[in-house]
Amino acid sequence: MQTKLVAIVGMCGSGKSVVSDAFVASGFLYFRFGQVVMDEIKRLGLDVNEETEKTIRERLRAEHGMAAFAKLAIPTFETLLEKGNVIADGLYSWSEYKVLKETYGNRMNVVAVFSPPEMRYARLEARTQLDTDLRFRPISREKAQSRDMAEIENIEKGGPIAMADYMILNISSLENLNAQTESIIKEISG
Repeated sequence: MQTKLVAIVGMCGSGKSVVSDAFVASGFLYFRFGQVVMDEIKRLGLDVNEETEKTIRERLRAEHGMAAFAKLAIPTFETLLEKGNVIADGLYSWSEYKVLKETYGNRMNVVAVFSPPEMRYARLEARTQLDTDLRFRPISREKAQSRDMAEIENIEKGGPIAMADYMILNISSLENLNAQTESIIKEISG
């Protein structure tokens, strides 16, 4: 049986990292698309904030095209897929989706996590602490709205959400989110 790549897509605060963690708990190896940006910010010695992240995201896309993160991640995916199934947290653009689908075909599934904007903004504002990987950091409503617009208008984020193989509607409890995720994990893992 071939190993599988599962890419998680959704807007900030939708629950992507929680879903990814459930895949990891079930044995999937982990990759985070956003880590490419964080690594570049650290390499350049810049402050981690929404403006710096946006600048680096857009610079990487200007240098490598709209499929930048997929292209930069494929060598890591190849290494990880030799060891097992992989969960890729935070697929961004339509171009990245197309490159990964072309590369992995039926070995790749996309799981979209959806929450309404107001719910996401409230979650993001309620976060109080930074985690060491900067996956669960607080973001103001204004910055989250700005990021939403940039991701939709500049990096084609709606395409992978629309073409997802699975959709998780994250509008109630953590237990409900986990139940939906477990069902998808079982189906994908076969």
